[in-house]
Amino acid sequence: MKIRINNSERDTAAATLEQLATELGLPSKGVALAIKNRMVPRSVWSDTPVTEGADIVIIKAVCGG
Repeated sequence: MKIRINNSERDTAAATLEQLATELGLPSKGVALAIKNRMVPRSVWSDTPVTEGADIVIIKAVCGG
């Protein structure tokens, strides 16, 4: 299915946010995901479906000053 990640179209076979995070190789800490600009707690990633046309934002924590 086609989804948008950070404003770029992408194909995925992931059915949940957890599967998507694994597919993308996201680290287990320092990353947040939002669907339609609503943050999704990591504790429910495995229960949150990824649907056709989903608009997902990945936010990564960056160290620095």
